[in-house]
Amino acid sequence: MCKDCGCSITDSIQAHSHGESHSHEHHHGDSHSHQEAHQHLHDNPQLNDPKTISVITKILDKNDHEAGHNREHFNAHNVLSVNLMSSPGSGKTALLEALSKEADFRFGVIEGDLQTSRDADRLMACGIQAHQIQTGSACHLDAFMVHKALHHMDMDAMDVCFIENVGNLVCPASYDVGSHLNIVLVSIPEGEDKIAKYPVMFRKADLILFTKTDLLPYFDYDIEKEKQMARKLRPSVDILEISNKDSESIQKVASWIKFKMEMR
Repeated sequence: MCKDCGCSITDSIQAHSHGESHSHEHHHGDSHSHQEAHQHLHDNPQLNDPKTISVITKILDKNDHEAGHNREHFNAHNVLSVNLMSSPGSGKTALLEALSKEADFRFGVIEGDLQTSRDADRLMACGIQAHQIQTGSACHLDAFMVHKALHHMDMDAMDVCFIENVGNLVCPASYDVGSHLNIVLVSIPEGEDKIAKYPVMFRKADLILFTKTDLLPYFDYDIEKEKQMARKLRPSVDILEISNKDSESIQKVASWIKFKMEMR
């Protein structure tokens, strides 16, 4: 079992090592980053043999290739792809609902959840093009899932494609889904230790959004301290404070995305 998320990367390795075909629909473990895989080997010396390393490398390369293919697909349609990551309940879907009212660009959403189509239904009710991926037991999206979803999206009807990842502060950061940018949300009610506890995701962020800031008066939360921690991990990261009750803050997110579109 993968020590980070419970995904069956070890099962995948064993299946490949025994010549079995690993054909789960969501391609579990196909897209672990090389850094995460090396850590996995370090923590599991029983796997640290040349044959195992070779199998893991092939698995990682396969997903990296698919992620690159996804980016080529986005580029061919002049669509900016944005990976939205956060813990559950931080406000990813609510942000997209708010952006539908404030953004002056067209966007669609590839929605990832373990079960149900509730978030995609919410977005479609706002007139947003959305396709739901139900991952089953997988706590992240990978490049193969996203590629399959792209066949259900009208790329010519959007300027931006948001990939709303499964709510999880660990595993999605290790999986390249083919996005151009990573936005990570952290909400005030989560407490001010999340950035320090889950550094991998925040190191990969192009933009960090502190959400539900209207609740700051009710929580013992030092937001400036958290910003310092974020910039310690990634000095170049952009940071915005937002509340869905404050349309001006949502407009700032829309402006940030529009600027990134124009810079491409």
